[in-house]
Amino acid sequence: MSIELTTVSPSEVSLTEDAATKIQSLLAQEENKDLNLRVFVSGGGCSGFEYGFTFDDDIKDNDTVVKNHGVKLLVDQMSMGMLKGAEIDYKTSLQGESFVIKNPNAASTCGCGKSFTPADTGQGCGHVAY
Repeated sequence: MSIELTTVSPSEVSLTEDAATKIQSLLAQEENKDLNLRVFVSGGGCSGFEYGFTFDDDIKDNDTVVKNHGVKLLVDQMSMGMLKGAEIDYKTSLQGESFVIKNPNAASTCGCGKSFTPADTGQGCGHVAY
């Protein structure tokens, strides 16, 4: 069975150069040259949905493969609906290092930046800002 790799325009989901550089660095530490970064959305987190990242060498039939800055990013069909137009960046700060998603589909995000409420639900984050 042949799986067709779809390249979407960067306007759908994009990686910054910093994110691509970090992904390439992490992949270089692995011993499997077929690995790609999978980004996904799952239920949970204080805002209703949370982002997840994992390495995966299995490209599924319903995956969209985003090619950006020399990196392949895998996104499943359900997650793509919630990530359309998002930008994935990698930030280093006093609090540490992490991937950060700027998601135009999020009505609100948690202070940790790892969970969000989709724009179509109207619910907010349960955290209290101090």
